[in-house]
Amino acid sequence: MNTLVIVLIAAVVLIAAYTFYGRWLAKKWGIDPSAKTPAVKYEDGKDYVPTNGWTVFCHQFSSIAGAGPVTGAIQAAAFGWLPVLLWILIGGVFFGAVTDFGALYASVKNEGKSIGMLIEKYIGKFGRKIFLLFCWLFTLLVIAAFADMVAGTFNAYDIASGKLLDVANTNGAAGMVSIMFMVFAVIFGIGKKKFNYTGWKEVVLALVCIVISFIVGINFPLIFTKDTWSYITFIYIFFAAVLPMWLMKQPRDYMTTFMFGGMIAGAVIGLFVAHPTMNLPVFTGFKNAKLGTMFPILFVTVACGAVSGFHSLVSSGTSSKTVENEKDMLKVGYGAMVLESLLAVIALCIAGAAAAKNGTAAEGTPFYIFSSGVAGFFEMFGVPKHIATVFMTMCVSALALTSLDAVARIGRMSFQELFSVDDMENASPVRKLLCNTYFATVVTLLCGYVLTKIGYANIWPLFGSANQLLSALVLITLCVFLKVTGRSNKMLFPPLIIMLCVTFTALVQRFMAMVEAIKSAATVAIPAGKTTWGAVFIANGLQLIIAVLLIVLGLIIVINSTRSYTKSRKESEQTA
Repeated sequence: MNTLVIVLIAAVVLIAAYTFYGRWLAKKWGIDPSAKTPAVKYEDGKDYVPTNGWTVFCHQFSSIAGAGPVTGAIQAAAFGWLPVLLWILIGGVFFGAVTDFGALYASVKNEGKSIGMLIEKYIGKFGRKIFLLFCWLFTLLVIAAFADMVAGTFNAYDIASGKLLDVANTNGAAGMVSIMFMVFAVIFGIGKKKFNYTGWKEVVLALVCIVISFIVGINFPLIFTKDTWSYITFIYIFFAAVLPMWLMKQPRDYMTTFMFGGMIAGAVIGLFVAHPTMNLPVFTGFKNAKLGTMFPILFVTVACGAVSGFHSLVSSGTSSKTVENEKDMLKVGYGAMVLESLLAVIALCIAGAAAAKNGTAAEGTPFYIFSSGVAGFFEMFGVPKHIATVFMTMCVSALALTSLDAVARIGRMSFQELFSVDDMENASPVRKLLCNTYFATVVTLLCGYVLTKIGYANIWPLFGSANQLLSALVLITLCVFLKVTGRSNKMLFPPLIIMLCVTFTALVQRFMAMVEAIKSAATVAIPAGKTTWGAVFIANGLQLIIAVLLIVLGLIIVINSTRSYTKSRKESEQTA
């Protein structure tokens, strides 16, 4: 099938979904453009910052459009392109966009409270503590997976031999561009704060910063090892987690969105001009030798492109505190998600058309497959190969980085909320230390760094399962919120039930697979006197512990939430 037709069908479906279903949800739940949002009422210049709707949209899209839409769609294509396409469209419209918009809506209507604090209000303090612990564990998985991806993308040396890679200059140039983005983000943020420029001035300045970053990066590449890039990545996300939103996070997301726009435009125009044929099979069967059974693996592998619990943490953790008008919630919550679904479809088409040959998927990581495919389109337009490759390497690394800095901030906030009490002024010194911004950030990042030693390929299946379970837990909370405030919640039950079945099945399967891996390693290594068993335990044992915790915590939250839902009275909060 022609890939251009696939992209056009997806675009029509997603635009129609936003126009009709998204607006129907907004009308059903109710949006008040005259109401004071939390950003306006509680402006503090750090987290609560009234921001233009399109800037918030850029922040939301940049934060949620991480590695998931590319990695998940390309990995799951082993089942065939049609199942992946259907899940992206159905999941994006009825699962993901509804969850993202719902989380943003509930948070804005509740003084910008995060999902954890909403759970305390609607389900109870015990549920809040358990959920925050679940969230914190989940953010560790995201930090580990995405930080490992970024460091690997910029790495200039072969890990086994220590020799320079053929793409050392390309990777080093992309790394330098990324660092320049960080520097210019701070300059951009300070300039905007001082001179308050908006509109075309803001756009022009962003584009100038992007161009200068690429000029510097291409001419002065940084040739570092993966470990060095890992240290640089963690230093960056530390500052992103503690600095005010306007100073680094928002400006970087704003500039990155223009770059993502160029990447998506290049891919779409390339598909339009070349209109290559999809070289992957339509459907390969319900079982894959490498991935496993299509249920539940397809639905946890394609996460961010269809539905993602992480998105709701962004919606309620950062975006809800910057929305200056309720009318912006639809484009920020629902709109950013459907655009990400389109990105996932494009990644699928690139992998199936530009990379696959004779029905066989291309070799290499999903990032490499996607970036090399789009870079080929840019070369077709006359862009020099080196510049095209650096641009795409930077784009795919930015996909992970923009989610990484957001999740570092959310992980820090989850850790603080886990130990916070109402009267923090009279709290014990230990509790004050645990709730300290810098201490919470350091603990979160140190734990994430330890998990990077496992490698993103091993973490990804567990991340996908935890991510989708988180979306189900958010949907439960939204059901209670909508019920007690007298709003319709029937549209949430189908995605809620499906995601609970998918995620618990996937977690149990992952648990059993890791137990078998440890048993097999012990059987082989111990009689032979080998020391590999310890390495296998580090890779699988830590995941095993986290998997058990996620299953137990998830069950506790589901049980408590179900009790709270059945006990809650319809419209009770509205009446009060």
